[in-house]
Amino acid sequence: MVEITFDQLHGWLVAFLWPFCRITGLMLTSPIWGHSAMPRQGKIALAMALTVVMAPVLPAMPEVPLFSWAGLGIIVEQLLVGAAMGMVMRVTLVVVQATGEFIGLKMGLAFATFFDPASGTNMMVLSRFLYMITLLMFLAFNGHLMVLELLASSFETLPIGLGRYDPAAFEMLVRYGGTIFSSGMLLAMPLIASLMIVSLGLGILNRSAPQLTVFSIGFPASLTMGVVLLMVLMTDLDRFLERLFRQGLTFLGEFLDVLSPLAN
Repeated sequence: MVEITFDQLHGWLVAFLWPFCRITGLMLTSPIWGHSAMPRQGKIALAMALTVVMAPVLPAMPEVPLFSWAGLGIIVEQLLVGAAMGMVMRVTLVVVQATGEFIGLKMGLAFATFFDPASGTNMMVLSRFLYMITLLMFLAFNGHLMVLELLASSFETLPIGLGRYDPAAFEMLVRYGGTIFSSGMLLAMPLIASLMIVSLGLGILNRSAPQLTVFSIGFPASLTMGVVLLMVLMTDLDRFLERLFRQGLTFLGEFLDVLSPLAN
């Protein structure tokens, strides 16, 4: 008869639970695995499967009782590390949502919104369209596999039970949030500049011919020009997204390195 001691059971629980918490934190905040379209049971099952695959090759777990305040602190610690990794990828992919907001406002599509269950807020149709394209491109570039690779390597960079982290890394994460505005505006700038020229021309035309009001030709001209410029933008969108994904993955690696005080 096979007998299992309490120490063996405790070792198995520790080897599974603590890595599972870090992986779960990533699953909850990442834009792909944390999407509302994916059922919670599927997220938990995927996190459990990844934990079972990674657990045998992870470093030794700390000698800390699972049912203790120190064990609870490690659980919270792993959830925060995983959530921070997921937030980096969310900031990277939300850039195109900001681009859609900027372009939609200039095209006159601010009223074309609908409820987005993923974010729980109203979102412009153009933002949703660009965001779905970005998610598909991220999968096409195998970005999800690169994130999982960084997740597996994070257990070497940030061993479980480290107990201390460099607060400068979280400052880096906050500053990285500015990428939403800077990169989003960079992608939208060609369309915004072109539409501003169109608006300036319509303003001059309205002054010379007052019967040509903004409501009669302004909105149709802005929408038509915006759609044409979007078609031109799509031809070069893949290069921009590739550079954006590379920037996000590079920052994620740097974030993990800075977060570990052992690397400094």
